[in-house]
Amino acid sequence: MSTGDPGLFGPRSVTWQLHGDPMMWIAGVRALYLQALHPRAVRGVVQNSDFRRDAWGRLLRTADFVGTVTYGTTEAAERAGARVRSIHRRLSAADPATGARYGVDAPDLLLWVHCAEVDSYLHVLRRSGCPVTDDLADAYLAEQRESARLVGLDPAAVPGDRSALAAYFARVRPELALTPEAREVDAFLRRPPTPAVLVPARALLWRRVAGLAYGALPAYAHDLYGRPAPPPAAVTRRLRTTGRLLRTLPATLRWQLPPRHILRAVGRLGPDTRPALYKLRRSPAILDGRRGAQGELRD
Repeated sequence: MSTGDPGLFGPRSVTWQLHGDPMMWIAGVRALYLQALHPRAVRGVVQNSDFRRDAWGRLLRTADFVGTVTYGTTEAAERAGARVRSIHRRLSAADPATGARYGVDAPDLLLWVHCAEVDSYLHVLRRSGCPVTDDLADAYLAEQRESARLVGLDPAAVPGDRSALAAYFARVRPELALTPEAREVDAFLRRPPTPAVLVPARALLWRRVAGLAYGALPAYAHDLYGRPAPPPAAVTRRLRTTGRLLRTLPATLRWQLPPRHILRAVGRLGPDTRPALYKLRRSPAILDGRRGAQGELRD
């Protein structure tokens, strides 16, 4: 392996292997559905951005941030985090009932966004066939405290295993609701505006992606949105089928898509650092110590 900078996680991390999987795109849409159910969080998005016109740009910027933090150098990851914190510090939203303003970088809102994301990534990837054991899932959540730190959270206050994450969702569940803003996000995700030439593709492809992401939500989210989902067993079958199909595409072809974070990381660190799900089966190699800040493992 090259002696180049492995970044915040490094090739021996669970994060490195999982975030290269193509099902991350469906997981990301699930995260959007889930995040929209927190009234104060979704209000901050709707009041500070025209997501209807720039939704694709927003989605790609999120993917770019995740890719930079996962596969970029330490300097690039820290720079990306500083940029996000700087943007969030300047933004606020107003409660429509009271008029009171609050910052979008409030810790409880940042924590909700983080937890909805990592839960969605783990849930969709595991349910679609990724070989992620419970121990690996816990290791992933512990690693993702680094991502939480970058956006301004205290890592010690972020769930670092499945039990803590489940307790967090149980605690926050009473705050969730289907607000007008959440309805807007739902309507957009079901029928995003597209150029006329792409409308057939939206009907053929996007509807399936959004439907699968919605189906993968927890039951309480379906209840809040007021739309039924297919039976869980059917959703699992579809996730596994979709996962198998997408994973047949050559990785080098998938990684050519901009901004090519994985290709640059492999070029920096060597071909043996290519992310691959089969490496997750080497659990002892990943779980043999506590991860340090620069991607190395420590006893």
